[in-house]
Amino acid sequence: MKRILSVVTLSVLMSACASIEEESNSVTVKALQHHNWELTHIDGELISVPNKQQKPRLEIGEHFTANGMAGCNNFFGQAALNENGAFRIEKMGLTRKMCPEADMKIEQVMTEVLSSWSEITLTPKNMILKSPTHELTLKLRDWVN
Repeated sequence: MKRILSVVTLSVLMSACASIEEESNSVTVKALQHHNWELTHIDGELISVPNKQQKPRLEIGEHFTANGMAGCNNFFGQAALNENGAFRIEKMGLTRKMCPEADMKIEQVMTEVLSSWSEITLTPKNMILKSPTHELTLKLRDWVN
């Protein structure tokens, strides 16, 4: 009887620990790596780009490198998560092409948010980055399904 009680107690404790781990909202490097996100909203507003133009995107690769397109120009750098779970891209490099004004406005907001520490929320289909001044919503658009 004691043996059965011990097994049941151990099972309950193990399942409780597993559910606590699942409920944790912390974002990890592993959860972000090897994914591609497409920008859909800035400050809750749907962005629009001409049909032939690629939407701004963020890709996190091997060794937590980041690259993408911010509106018109391409960017690259080293992604980072701090001890509070905030996200940013350190030492961001950016190409400098001439771009239409509407594209530049999107690009300025996107690069500002990505290069500063932003609160990150990750769902199975979206990433939300909140900086003190703007909020970006990106939809998961991995290259391979």
